[in-house]
Amino acid sequence: MDTKTPIIRKPQVDDGYPIYQLIKNCPPLDLNSTYLYLLQTTHFAETCVVAELDGKVSGFLSGYIKPGAPDTFFLWQVAVGDELRGQGMARQLMDAVLASEACKEVRFLETTITPDNQASWGLFRAFARDRKAELNNQVMFTSEQLGGEHEPEMLVRIGPFAK
Repeated sequence: MDTKTPIIRKPQVDDGYPIYQLIKNCPPLDLNSTYLYLLQTTHFAETCVVAELDGKVSGFLSGYIKPGAPDTFFLWQVAVGDELRGQGMARQLMDAVLASEACKEVRFLETTITPDNQASWGLFRAFARDRKAELNNQVMFTSEQLGGEHEPEMLVRIGPFAK
């Protein structure tokens, strides 16, 4: 295991394809097109972060300020490569993006999680506990709405929390 400290920074356009490769190697995350990751590194760069280790994208968090709700950050995906797993990197990425200028008004975090993704449930429960905030959830998209071949996506809302 590498003991070097990764650099957490805003993504750049050249990170788009490496992010695609990272997500591809992080099941059960849904893999989107390279084009989408290029948009996230440009249009949404202010609300996304990468973890770079030895010049390689080894972690990525994407999200955005929810339209019509400037106090809510919607976390779309968080991925951590093998070389950084088990080191709290997903949480570090969350904390970094929420500490950014773009998220200065954020007091709620929303995301979706499938019922069986225990790693994500653990991450977000710990985040809520550490921020002394409520965690509520409800179905956002049913399996049928997702084409019948995907588990439902549960909308998780955490907050309000203090910065």
